[in-house]
Amino acid sequence: MKNSDKAVQKNGGKKASPPFDIGSRIRRLREARSLTLRALADKCSLSVNAISLIERGKNSPTVSSLHTLAEALGVGIVELFQDEEAHDSVFVEKGSRLSHDKDGFLMESLGIGLQNQQLEPFLFTLDPGHGGDAPISHPGQEFVYCLKGEVEYHVEEKKYKLKTGDSLLLEATRPHFFKNSSSRVTSFLVVFQAIGASNLGRQLHF
Repeated sequence: MKNSDKAVQKNGGKKASPPFDIGSRIRRLREARSLTLRALADKCSLSVNAISLIERGKNSPTVSSLHTLAEALGVGIVELFQDEEAHDSVFVEKGSRLSHDKDGFLMESLGIGLQNQQLEPFLFTLDPGHGGDAPISHPGQEFVYCLKGEVEYHVEEKKYKLKTGDSLLLEATRPHFFKNSSSRVTSFLVVFQAIGASNLGRQLHF
């Protein structure tokens, strides 16, 4: 569940490239900034050993870890997936999604790594009774599609109860939050509009 996204199927179905080596990319970015492993660890919440394992391909980072590393390196998370050859399509196998899993809330990336990426799709899975109640806001727009069960989306003073097949499009600058008030697990698709190099939408929804 926590393997690096497997890129890339390029040019409309030609032979797919091998999985992108994100560990080497992180190491190159670190060395380009003259940072030691210790110096990078001091700039983020990860240990020296954890960063070393990621760089050597011995441990696959989660979405949360990648965000932390990108912030410490001063780049957008999409830049961690960019090498000398720009990707024009990204293929992610079901069992190889980057994920963040904590306290009844699973967030899985459905695609990241395009040059100048403008949309960030995620699959959210919430256990009964989980979610938030503190409103957040961030730049851009947000699209929600309920795949299974039901999820409550609160946008300012309005409450939307999305059931299977329902969708919601909102201005993400409006304070909003979601929760699962039902007795069943719910799964829903969320697509963030990336504004420039901002990853604020994804970061706040952690």
